[in-house]
Amino acid sequence: MLRGSLLGTAWMTALSVRPYLISRAVDDGLRTGDTRALALWVAAIVVAGLGLSFLGIMRHRTMTFIREDAKARSAAVVLRKLSRVGAALPNRAAAGEVATVGGTDIDRVAQVMTLTGPGVGAVVAYFVVAAVLWSISPLLALCVLVGVPSVGLVVAPMLRRLERAESVYRQQQGELTARSGDIVAGLRVLAGVGGRDLFARRYAARSRDLLAEGYRVGAVNSWIDAATVAVPGLFLAAVVWLSARMAVTGDISVGELVAVYGYVATLVVPVWFLLEGGHQLIRGRVAASRIVALLAVTPDDVGGTPATPDDVGRTPAAPDGVRGTSAAPARVATVPGSRRPAGPTTPVAAPVGPADLHDPASGLTVRAGRLTAVAAADPAEAVALADRLGRYAVSDVTWGGVPLTGVGLDQVRARILVADHDAHLFAGTLRDVLVGARTDADRERITAALHAASAEDVVDALPRGLDTALDTRARTLSGGQRQRVRLARALLADPEVLILVEPTSAVDAHTEARIAERLRRARAGRTTVVLTTSPLLLGRADEVAYLVAGRVTATGGHADLLERDQGYRRLVARGDADAEQALR
Repeated sequence: MLRGSLLGTAWMTALSVRPYLISRAVDDGLRTGDTRALALWVAAIVVAGLGLSFLGIMRHRTMTFIREDAKARSAAVVLRKLSRVGAALPNRAAAGEVATVGGTDIDRVAQVMTLTGPGVGAVVAYFVVAAVLWSISPLLALCVLVGVPSVGLVVAPMLRRLERAESVYRQQQGELTARSGDIVAGLRVLAGVGGRDLFARRYAARSRDLLAEGYRVGAVNSWIDAATVAVPGLFLAAVVWLSARMAVTGDISVGELVAVYGYVATLVVPVWFLLEGGHQLIRGRVAASRIVALLAVTPDDVGGTPATPDDVGRTPAAPDGVRGTSAAPARVATVPGSRRPAGPTTPVAAPVGPADLHDPASGLTVRAGRLTAVAAADPAEAVALADRLGRYAVSDVTWGGVPLTGVGLDQVRARILVADHDAHLFAGTLRDVLVGARTDADRERITAALHAASAEDVVDALPRGLDTALDTRARTLSGGQRQRVRLARALLADPEVLILVEPTSAVDAHTEARIAERLRRARAGRTTVVLTTSPLLLGRADEVAYLVAGRVTATGGHADLLERDQGYRRLVARGDADAEQALR
């Protein structure tokens, strides 16, 4: 920044050197007919031009470096913040807002940083030109000293109007981007319930509103751009007219007239930089406010143990993309009547070994070392339960008799893993996707995890097997293949407590039956919770809990619940009367 300011000042000030050299060439060479003096002054003009070009190149290179460096630093700060916020991010900021901050706002803030060099140089050049003109004519110097601030006063109201318009436009842009992301994410569901056309019309209407607001911002921008060129031009014309009148009356020489024109024409450059800087500063302030708002998002500290930045989202044992990591923000649901627990004022120690999890809000107790299945009448309640058990929502859950919220977040993330059926899959080889942060995952363990998830055929179908590169979200795989890869990844993590949310919703019945049997063997002696309504998975559980309206209304074996609970039987049959009759 200092180097850019020095180069910008040298470049701006050097712009006024050539008008002086030209005036001397006119007065000392042309008017007197001195060819030698004319040649010397012309040579000086050429040398000054070369020096000015060099200064301009170095100034531009420095400003470009500052801009790109500012982008990289800002992006790094934002990304570190987002990774620390972890699962709380979707509740605090829309995906569209995050995307717009990363794609537009950071660039605009970086543009403001490049104004420092030319800005400092413009101010210095303004006073240098005024001082030089004072030596020629105090009246002309006074015109410059008064005229340049007047130019700023003319443009200032438009800049304030632009700031208001930009703020409204940026907010609507973020909202529309978020809406488009939500529509794309739920496109299949919308099509299934016949809501695609309705949302398309609403999106089109919001797009037209944003377009109208964009025209408004564009109109203000166009007036500012026009004023940036026209007002300095009018100022230049006025000063030249005045200096020409003074040359006619003999107050200044012809050479001085040429110099005055050159000085004022040179002054147009710093004036333009100052006006353009004001324009960029307004846009940068709007962008910076959005970035600061995103940086102000704090991670959930659901308990008495303060969550440090290094704690939030850190999961030594969990691979990327599952809810034990910051890379896959969870859907945090809230349950009516839930409250923030007081929590201990000091950290509490985690259970030394496997321990029971108890959720007072639902009445569910997850026994250590057992496979527990939860069948929820409302899928949202199942997600809310998973969030509480995994400490992604405020709750009174206890772990081995101690409040889960009081245990260090790094310990919770390392030992309790919540794996969604639609957790994010990052780009990379299949091996990298499965292994994640585990350094001890050898081929034998990978093979065992793939077998338990019935995903061997996924590997066999890929041209290079585990070394096949997958794109973001593994779009080259089918929905069922992606779900099995996610399940294999969660099993490979081998956490002490594994919470699976609908792990087989996208696979066929034969594959689901294999997964149910293999999952039980793979997690033998380990605490596992499966949130599902699949009779195949429910039938393999050690205990099944039936969740209605957020509360456990019945527990027992799958066959036992089918026999004595009509609501459970209807839920498992999924509304099919024949299936319900067969389950009897």
